[in-house]
Parts: sequence; structure tokens; C-alpha cells
Amino acid sequence: MKAFRETMSWIVPIVIGLLIALLIKQFVFQIVRVDGPSMEPNLVNNERVFCLKTAKIHHGSVVVFDANGVDPQVAQKTDYVKRVIGMPGDKVQSKNGNIYVNGKKINQNYISMDQRKAGTGDWTLKSISVQNSWLKHNGTTTVPKGEYFVLGDHRSVSNDGRYWGFVPKSKIDGVVKVPSWSGTKTTRQNVNKEWQHFYAN
Repeated sequence: MKAFRETMSWIVPIVIGLLIALLIKQFVFQIVRVDGPSMEPNLVNNERVFCLKTAKIHHGSVVVFDANGVDPQVAQKTDYVKRVIGMPGDKVQSKNGNIYVNGKKINQNYISMDQRKAGTGDWTLKSISVQNSWLKHNGTTTVPKGEYFVLGDHRSVSNDGRYWGFVPKSKIDGVVKVPSWSGTKTTRQNVNKEWQHFYAN
């Protein structure tokens, strides 16, 4: 009996600790590894960041979502990391390296002008939905209710909403925050800050 109590005295705390860790991962935050160059220069391949599950999604938020069921080329759970450009109900257009949301030019100072022009393209939601034959919302002009339009920061290599459409809120795991020991002050700010000045002055 004494041996049983002693055994349980160290097993119980371990079990409780594991349960707490699982609950935190499920409902509060988890660590996510960035895969690929699509968010350069602000996030790089293999960089580890926090995914905050309770954070509110804003214009300009960088989010983690499950691409299975979003990108037709993905057949199993796969985390994508992209930046929210269009919220539900928004109209989005790109022209000459500038992106317009609801007719207003947005602030893109998180990437250089060369990076904006290199691979963003000229389009509207309607033109790219028709061009890329989105499975749903072909010919749409606005971001549907409960869904988001996302782009990678490295537009010339990013596989993002331009090619497969919108991300349902149910697929989004949370908002990315870069820890103080990763990246540079500028790249951390480009990811972590809330974009109160989403629209350009």
C-alpha cells in the first residue's frame, strides 16, 4: 500500500501536467514551425512562432490555418501561415503593386515596393476566382461571410488565396506572434502589431 501511494504521488502530478499542457495547446496557444519562404522577409523557413488561439483576427493579422479543405492540393492536415488582407464582406483588388480593400489603398510597409510589384499581380477577386476556377465562389466580388482572404508576404512564391480562394474561420487555428528571441525588431513588429493603420494615409 505504501509503495502504491508513493508511485501515485509522482504519477498523478505527471498526468495533471500532461492534461494541462494538452488543454493549453488545444485552447490557448501552441508553437508552430514556419515551412517554406512564402512569408519572407518577415518569417523565414523553420522559424518557430506562437499561435495564439484566443486572439482576435484583424486586417493585417498573420494567421495559422489548416489548408486541408482549403487548398485543393492538400489532402491531410497541413498548417499554412499567411496574412489576412480581406475580412468578411470586403472587396479586394491589386494594381501596380498596390492592394485596395473596399476601394482604399492599404498600408504594405511590411514589405518593400519591389516585393509588392514582383509577384502580386493585377487582379480583382472576380478575375482571379474565374482565372483559377475556385471550387467555390467562382466569379465572386466580395469575401464571403465567415471567411478570409489571405496572402503571403513573399508574393512571387506564395501559394495563397489568389489561387484557391478563401479561408473559413473554422479552419483558422489562431494568430501568429513572434517571440522576442526570434527575427529582428522590424520583422517582429511587422508580424506582431495590430494594424490600426491598415489603410495607407
